[in-house]
Amino acid sequence: MSDVTRILERVQQGDPEAAEQLLPLVYDELRKLASAKMAQQSPGQTLQATALVHEAWLKLTGNETSTWRNRQHFFRAAAEAMRHILVDRARAQQRAKRGGGLVPINLEDVDVATNAEPDTLLLVDEAVQRLAAEHPDNAELVKRHWIHARAWLFREINRLRTK
Repeated sequence: MSDVTRILERVQQGDPEAAEQLLPLVYDELRKLASAKMAQQSPGQTLQATALVHEAWLKLTGNETSTWRNRQHFFRAAAEAMRHILVDRARAQQRAKRGGGLVPINLEDVDVATNAEPDTLLLVDEAVQRLAAEHPDNAELVKRHWIHARAWLFREINRLRTK
């Protein structure tokens, strides 16, 4: 019986020190597993292998109903936890691409001369500056060209929010 299996048994029995002893024994293998999982991900992934190990560890040890029969079973559970973490992150990124539940701003209600919310004013100001760079006449005459400018600002503010 390996040291890992013995410690897993102690974890199952509720020994609080066992989990602390387990991590150093399995960390390198978990890191290799995470690196392999990350290599399968598309470029631009912001999650690092170390962070994936830590998230998986929290998932594995944070669940009191987890039982591992042996070393192999533990690493299968770790691989499954990592897969779930990556799938959840991919779903969150997809949601963010589709608006992420953001509520659009009705620009008819935004008047830069009034006491609008500071965040909204900053977004409007940045959007107007970008409008000036692309369409100087519209920015200068934003009130006259408000219909066009409002549509452009709406699109630009939503783009800035999803950065």
